[in-house]
Amino acid sequence: MTTDTDAEHPAMPGGLVPLEQWQLPETSVHRTVRSALRDILAQLRAGVTPEDTTFRSLDALPALSARTLAEVAPAPDPATTADAVGRQLARLTRGGGRPRRVPVLVAPPFSGVREALACLDRRLLTPPDEVSMTPAAAACWWDRQALTDGDWVLPELADFWLRHPSGLALVREFLSRVALDQAGDGLVGCSSWCWTFWTHYLPELHVAPVTPAPLTGERLTRWLAFLAGGASGRTVTARMSHDGLYVLPAPDDGQERKYSGFARDLAALSRGNPGVALALWRQRLRSHPEDEAAARPLRDESGGGRLYWVAPLEPMKLPAVPTAAGPGAGHILHALLLHDGLPLDRLAQVTGLAEPEARVALSLLLRAELVAPAGAGEDYRVQPLGYPAVRKYLHARGYPVDGF
Repeated sequence: MTTDTDAEHPAMPGGLVPLEQWQLPETSVHRTVRSALRDILAQLRAGVTPEDTTFRSLDALPALSARTLAEVAPAPDPATTADAVGRQLARLTRGGGRPRRVPVLVAPPFSGVREALACLDRRLLTPPDEVSMTPAAAACWWDRQALTDGDWVLPELADFWLRHPSGLALVREFLSRVALDQAGDGLVGCSSWCWTFWTHYLPELHVAPVTPAPLTGERLTRWLAFLAGGASGRTVTARMSHDGLYVLPAPDDGQERKYSGFARDLAALSRGNPGVALALWRQRLRSHPEDEAAARPLRDESGGGRLYWVAPLEPMKLPAVPTAAGPGAGHILHALLLHDGLPLDRLAQVTGLAEPEARVALSLLLRAELVAPAGAGEDYRVQPLGYPAVRKYLHARGYPVDGF
């Protein structure tokens, strides 16, 4: 497999890079022109959509079943991603690029970092039942965690605080210890939105965080092929439904194929975010092409392997923020991203909304399929397919957004 570096892990194309080196993936010229026109219209519409408009595919091709999607476009295995993280951190250490005893791994939502770090063979740090406490109580709580005793991992820093005057002490105390190299040998995961808040709150904080490299078109192609291959490494063929151009397999086997620009445009639309890209990829996969004639010349090339079809990114309508959304909806969306999900009672606490008002705003976001509960009685979270609209909506309204 062709890789960016000899040490690259297929579960994390591009490896880990310093946070300040992260860059948006490039897009194709023709999509840039179309996107510019759409962005102008979106700004005129203030980035919202009528409440009764739901997202849908605008093509009539049969979609893949849930079972087939689980085979050809499965969620990344957390243990495999954890192995990639461990190898990349070791590589950074050998290369002198890991100056801190406690690396901080910052990643955008849906990156799978939280789940991966929880799989590492380290002592797992979990938050207390109540994160609101005084600075003295926070210091005592961290003392009891024995940070200097062995290797530990904290999968998501967002779980240890609330955006409330009484909810900041735990993270403030913890970050001060990490900055002074007084936290032993550990590893911290942090969502990009949480990290944005704390770097504004503590502007002199310097802990040299790293982040997964963005999925460019080439990296995304190799990553999707790796997911589809599964443990056996089998080859999956995917071609555009309208013109037959290839998307998968990755163009590294010496065969001459004409490739579509789909992966590059998908990388740009998802801003290099693996979770968003995978959600869009699953939404675009089809069981048949638009025109059987486009498939005939190359049908035998699949060699009896699995062949799937990919509907173009346009036309497609994604979830959007309803026009009926008021300030409460924006406060809730921002809070959910800051804290990587929250239950209803915490939402009211951190947004300042009365609980009935928070319920009404939350119900609107649930109907728009921007937000969903993580499970029975668990946190509400922004959804991958709705994330592009949510991020654009918050940015347009002046909320502090992450750099991803």
